Amino acid sequence: MKPWEYWAYLPHTLPELPNLSHRALAISSKAAAAVARLDEAVARLPRPEILVRPIIRKEAKSTSALEGTYATFEEVLEADFLEDRQMSSEQREIRNYVEASESACAQIGDRRITRSFLGELQQMIVKGTEGDTPDAGDIRPHQVAIGPKDRPIEEARFVPCPPGDQLAAGIQEWEDWVAQDSDLLVIAKVAIAHYQFETLHPFGDGNGRLGRLVSILQLMKVGELRWPVLNIAPWFESHRELYQEGLMNVTLTGDFNPWVELFANAVELQAREGLEKIQYLLRLRDQMVADLRARGFRGSVIEIAEILIGYPVIDVRTASLLIGKTFEATNVSIGKLVDHGLLQEITGRSQNRLFGCFPVAAAINR
Repeated sequence: MKPWEYWAYLPHTLPELPNLSHRALAISSKAAAAVARLDEAVARLPRPEILVRPIIRKEAKSTSALEGTYATFEEVLEADFLEDRQMSSEQREIRNYVEASESACAQIGDRRITRSFLGELQQMIVKGTEGDTPDAGDIRPHQVAIGPKDRPIEEARFVPCPPGDQLAAGIQEWEDWVAQDSDLLVIAKVAIAHYQFETLHPFGDGNGRLGRLVSILQLMKVGELRWPVLNIAPWFESHRELYQEGLMNVTLTGDFNPWVELFANAVELQAREGLEKIQYLLRLRDQMVADLRARGFRGSVIEIAEILIGYPVIDVRTASLLIGKTFEATNVSIGKLVDHGLLQEITGRSQNRLFGCFPVAAAINR
């Protein structure tokens, strides 16, 4: 067998306070302000967790698409109500990310962003996939390459650091850098941490999805976000080449400024869009409820309509738990919403039915 012959890249240790331009810092500051407005809007809601749920699933769809795993938003929503054997492989893989994200966000208040914590999350992300190998959850013991699958390493776009002591030291330095107090603006710090993590590529699989999740966790850890309501992956998905070139440009030049500007611009745009989307969803909810009241509906029908912005796909059991009514009473109310046209049954089954509210799903996925 021909031995591998290639150049691999080990990034430099991150400086305590990178020398960033006034422009990069200004854009980072603007992005942080947009994130603060988004966070405050969500915090004012009586039940923020209702809106968090579909936002995580939107992120799951896009962050998985960046790695070549595709499903429609409706399929991602449906997966919450399916057993493993009922899901497509794509649904299972995206569902893995949802579970990892929800677990991480629930724990981040009490956990540091460490190699062991990330190992737990990586193991969840790759569960049941090709990446679910005996070393899942551990720093990779083998070489990886970023580029077309099943092609020689010489054709790779990028070859990260080989396994061993240098990789272990690199991820430990990254962990320490993320944890240390710094005068660096938070969005700039998140951007630089994302570059370093993706460049080290510490795990055998799932590094891209995990790295983008870490960006959200960093914002939550320092209190910039109380809820994981920032969707950054959709922007990177729609600007894939810019995203990849931005990361590579740091490696080629050593200049963080263009990357920090790109990342911060993405965060600012997504935070503004997220705020607009939440405001639209709240107006849509109020319109749906007002229309139902005008037609004489009361009680459980209204209660179900109010939660649809968080559950654009729902089953009777989940709805009954959320509104605190019996299965039978909830089933009757959902039937009324189907007759009214607000919900549609989407499985064609007589049992274990799922119901979709397409105006809400479309608003979240736009």
